[in-house]
Amino acid sequence: MQLLFFEAERAWAYSQELNLQATQATTNPKAPKGHDSDPSALRRHATSRLRRAVHWSTQLLSHCQTLCSSGRLSTNDYIQATVYTLIINGRLFRHRYEFEDALVQLSVARGLLDELASKAATSRDQALATAFADEIGPEIRHCAHEMRLQNSYDVDAIVMNVAPKHRSQLVEDYDKVLASLGKEVDSAGHGRQKLETLIWEDEPVPVRNPELVDVLLRVQEAEKPLSEGNELEEQRDAQEAAEGSKKGRLGKGARSKRGVAAYDAILLALSDAEEVARKLVEAQQLAGSSSSAAPAGTRDIAFVHAFVVYQLLSYRIQRDLLLISTLLHQSQAVHAPRAAGGSAPKSRKERVDARLYPAIVKLLDTTIQSLEQMRALTIVDESPDLASAVEARQEFTKARRCRYLARCYAPLKKYAEALTLTQHANIHLRSARSTLAVLTDSESDPITFYRLLPANVDQLDKDVLEDSTEYKRDWFAYNGGSVNEAARKTYKKPLFFDIALNYVQLDMDRLQERAGKVVEKAPQQAAAAPTAEKKTTARVVEEVERAETPEPSTAAKGGLGSLLGGWWGRK
Repeated sequence: MQLLFFEAERAWAYSQELNLQATQATTNPKAPKGHDSDPSALRRHATSRLRRAVHWSTQLLSHCQTLCSSGRLSTNDYIQATVYTLIINGRLFRHRYEFEDALVQLSVARGLLDELASKAATSRDQALATAFADEIGPEIRHCAHEMRLQNSYDVDAIVMNVAPKHRSQLVEDYDKVLASLGKEVDSAGHGRQKLETLIWEDEPVPVRNPELVDVLLRVQEAEKPLSEGNELEEQRDAQEAAEGSKKGRLGKGARSKRGVAAYDAILLALSDAEEVARKLVEAQQLAGSSSSAAPAGTRDIAFVHAFVVYQLLSYRIQRDLLLISTLLHQSQAVHAPRAAGGSAPKSRKERVDARLYPAIVKLLDTTIQSLEQMRALTIVDESPDLASAVEARQEFTKARRCRYLARCYAPLKKYAEALTLTQHANIHLRSARSTLAVLTDSESDPITFYRLLPANVDQLDKDVLEDSTEYKRDWFAYNGGSVNEAARKTYKKPLFFDIALNYVQLDMDRLQERAGKVVEKAPQQAAAAPTAEKKTTARVVEEVERAETPEPSTAAKGGLGSLLGGWWGRK
């Protein structure tokens, strides 16, 4: 049987090569004439090779029918041999310009392929049947066009009109064969893996290539641990919240590691799927450039490629966001016991690892890059709501990046750069807020893997404002708010402030508290503090009784006493 199949394929391929040579000889009249370059001779030779292909395929079908009747061959294989024979016969009739007979043969073959696709036990078998159906679709359309049939572009309608009339004549015991095929699928199809239907905007995504089905099955297998892990985490969080336990905080790091590993497996499988889809698109484009008619399935393959890229970018964004939340959670968990122990909280530059914020900025850069690539996809550009949602998340992520980048500059005493970044963050937040205003209904948000609500934008705006106030306070305390770094060495308080401190007692602790600085009081200072305090709602001005300022002696001359003697000596 394999030998017969190879002989039929060899004869058909040789006939196609001869037809190509005949076409080239016709289009190039300057070529030397001979027996090997005569178009008529080449076409006759091609016809004879097609007859040989029909002969070998008919013998193959006869052997398959015998083996199927004895139970040594499955019904699925017998139907495939029948489809192959019908296709070879249809191409012979089409080559001889007998378009009516060719249309009948090809339509019955297309009907059998549709039955194989609908009753396939695996997704790969379904994709194989669909691929062969798409291959003979243009040939059916050409025959209908030559016969001047109405709606010749609608292949499915032509097949439904022609195939039922002739399938019983061309296929022996057609109904019994289909019934036997259904029984085989029901008995052997249990336990076999099938690809779940991919949905995009409430419509199924067509996957019509066996190579693509194989890699998408691996993606589907990689997604199962992630979905199961998310369900378990939700159950644990709900249980711990009900019990009031804090184990969830302690175990979040380990769960995050498992989540990152699951995302890595998904991204690896999606990378393979994207490579296969891209090669299929390139092959279709190359085939389309060499022929006058566009190949079947080009649009479907391009759409699937864009869909796979979208899924790849979405999982990459989820992984980066998970890493960011894990880093922030670990930083807070390390210093939480200090705050709970009663010790005074330290400033950010003292309690945060210097590597934290640069790492977060790097992850946010990757997220912004993924969002930009997602926005450039055709399937995103064709959906206005989806495009607006992606743009809103771009601006929000840029604002987060500016905030954490400012926190990288603040420990280096570069307060001007930090404040500039906070201003840029405010600009991005205004843009994100205006873009989200278009998507008024949060339930209709097309992006579910990156939730963004107006409350998130407001919270980030509040955090940026607090950071900006702190940077201004630290900057003024550092060098008086001067941009010049050299001003820190020459910065001095006014002269009269130093003179006033010699005569006025200031409550430095109160001033530190009003400045936002937390100062620990010494035990001896706390004991010496007066027990009675004045409780008033209005502003309190303490007057300190002190001795009258002595007048300078008349004998003092020169120096600071002679300069200020007139001021203190006035009556």
